[in-house]
Amino acid sequence: MCVNPIRSRRMAPPDPPPRRILAVWLARLAVDRWRLSEGCVPGEGADALPVALVAETAHGPRIAATNAAARAAGVMPATMLADARAVCPEVETRPSDPAGDLALLENLATWVQRWGPWSALDPPDGLLVDTSGVAHLFGGERALLADLLARFAARGLTARAAIAPTAGGAWALAHYGPDAAILAPEDDARARLAGLPVAALRLDDDVLLILRRLGLKRLGDLEGIARDALVRRFRNRRSAAANPLVRMDQLLGRVPEPLVPVVAEVAPLVQRRVSEPLRHRALLDQVLGDLARDMARLLEGRALGARRLELGLWRVDGEVVVRRVELAAATRDPAHIATLFGPRLDDVDAGFGIETIRLRASWAEPLALAQRDFEAAAEHHGTSLAACVDRLVVRLGARAVSRPVAQASHLPERAQKWRPPLDPEHRLAQNEFAFHARPLKLLDRAEPIAVLYATPDGLPRRFRWRGTVHEVARAEGPERIAPEWWREKSTVRLRDYYRIEDSAGRRYWIYRHGLIGDGRGGPPEWFLQGLCA
Repeated sequence: MCVNPIRSRRMAPPDPPPRRILAVWLARLAVDRWRLSEGCVPGEGADALPVALVAETAHGPRIAATNAAARAAGVMPATMLADARAVCPEVETRPSDPAGDLALLENLATWVQRWGPWSALDPPDGLLVDTSGVAHLFGGERALLADLLARFAARGLTARAAIAPTAGGAWALAHYGPDAAILAPEDDARARLAGLPVAALRLDDDVLLILRRLGLKRLGDLEGIARDALVRRFRNRRSAAANPLVRMDQLLGRVPEPLVPVVAEVAPLVQRRVSEPLRHRALLDQVLGDLARDMARLLEGRALGARRLELGLWRVDGEVVVRRVELAAATRDPAHIATLFGPRLDDVDAGFGIETIRLRASWAEPLALAQRDFEAAAEHHGTSLAACVDRLVVRLGARAVSRPVAQASHLPERAQKWRPPLDPEHRLAQNEFAFHARPLKLLDRAEPIAVLYATPDGLPRRFRWRGTVHEVARAEGPERIAPEWWREKSTVRLRDYYRIEDSAGRRYWIYRHGLIGDGRGGPPEWFLQGLCA
């Protein structure tokens, strides 16, 4: 019996699913966030009145966002508050909070990952989600969009969404297309998007103004213009938001558009719920020690060390007491953590008792695992420099413990800056910056002096400081220091420094601020800045 051998054939890998990007536009993010914070129902209560969120600018208060009642009264965003009050005198104002809006957008960026494996921020009010190959889990892209919009509406947020093969196409449809628009992979993107305005290309305002002046108002108008003509007109525009050709290529998928995904980081957290409310300090310290050991094990498992810890105490009456500790160096030593929180709990009022205690590491850094020397640890426990700094900070405050660090600046008051005591120091190379000889003692602020006699551009002969006249016996200088032009105004004057010695043998470091006839103010002024050895 003859058996034919079985020939093995290598299976070709399946084709990857076409790329699908979901764009979400939160058109009323700032107003919706204000409405949620006030507990208002849309169109009722405070939201029934014209309300505008105001941002402070260099030219005065400007409208950042408005609710529906304010828009109906003629108050529009980006207008000055004075102009808005002229249109609608009864408009109520609230301060805008861009930082809070961004924090909400970041939280939503992790929440929308229920519709895709990764998401990206599109500030100030948008999100992008990769939905490639996942639409069938929701019953198709139409059902996915319906589910997304329904969930955003349940949260009280106004949203528009669209799906397209590119981020630029999805963004354009979400902002200027029909509701819940979908651009299929087999659709002609150029024809589908030709009727959208040129603002759909995510361009800067000045570029949009140029295009409108050229009569290019729709995306289809750009297709009728020779590409070489647009290249010559915008060849000096380097950023994508300033070059319509780059944006058009990204929209149509001709060139890739890099997106930075949002990665959620969960802060290490441990907690205890006690069966009987705690009212005594000894029991609280015992629970704190248990939490510190739990936190140490959690941090060790992640190879992390805590730099900032937050202890939350939930009382029976609903009040929450929070105490924070910031450490000089990353640590996961439970005894050290418990010791630092001890003084912070002396003023805690337990009330009717504390029922929940939570310890959270809001700031953690990588800390490699290491084999401990138990004998050395027992001998030197709590005596390291980091532990000493942490205890000083707890007792004196964070601002009371710091160290000076040299930085490259010829101006004496800028030659150093104060940094946390254990922050890594940037060491200046020998050829990077070299100091001239400086006095051992510099005044906190240069004090003005009156030079009673001096040649116009020469050495001082006599000066008055703090009510005492000093005769100059010896003088050395000048050492001229020019202002730092990259950070100063053009009217800042030169300095000429002198080392002088008076008739009593005391030595000073003074400087003349400005030159005669430099055109940058009146006559030169004199200051004393240091005492020489």
